[in-house]
Amino acid sequence: MSTVGILLDATRDIWSGYNEHPFVKGIESGTLDTERFRFYLVQDHLYLQEYAKVFAIGIAKARSPETSALFSKYLTVMNKELDLHDGYFKEFGVTDEEIGKAPRSLDNLSYTSYMLRVAYEEGEAEILASVLSCAYSYEVIAKRMITNNPSCVDDGLYGEWIRGYSSEGYSRENVFLMGMLDELTVGYTERQIGHLTDIFTACSRYEMSFWDMSWNMDL
Repeated sequence: MSTVGILLDATRDIWSGYNEHPFVKGIESGTLDTERFRFYLVQDHLYLQEYAKVFAIGIAKARSPETSALFSKYLTVMNKELDLHDGYFKEFGVTDEEIGKAPRSLDNLSYTSYMLRVAYEEGEAEILASVLSCAYSYEVIAKRMITNNPSCVDDGLYGEWIRGYSSEGYSRENVFLMGMLDELTVGYTERQIGHLTDIFTACSRYEMSFWDMSWNMDL
């Protein structure tokens, strides 16, 4: 089994719960309370600011042009995500001043602090393992939404979010990311794979906590 296969297999139960979460189900059905979604967008915006730093550290630590290009590409992907936020922020009346004053929730702070610690202390493969759960789970979630409710892509509010994360372009970047992780870990020992699994599992749990935080609007 590939490294990515091992990581996904180890977190199967966590990932299977994502689309059962009431926040995610609300996006899928178009019934999610807009105040919850607004709260999520602000926190996700703050999250992406820190997430970008993880990729920037990855660029500095990259040992090959290919790995450096991957980390650089994801900074571009995140710019597209921030563009998506900008559209919603205009609709919801979220200002730059509000974002600048908004506190990061404890779940958000804990999650991003963990990834940054991995980035500062570890190597390329470990950094990729830490970012993969966020990058790939959104694709999996959005595509499962479409399977469950094909008309969700046409929702006037949430359809754009679903289309963005289920797009071919977004998927291509994830294929590249997972392929690079598999390539970097050829010859890894069982202990090294176990360490990557610990990182990936922790971040997968943080992803679930992020949905909990967004649903409860917890700071």
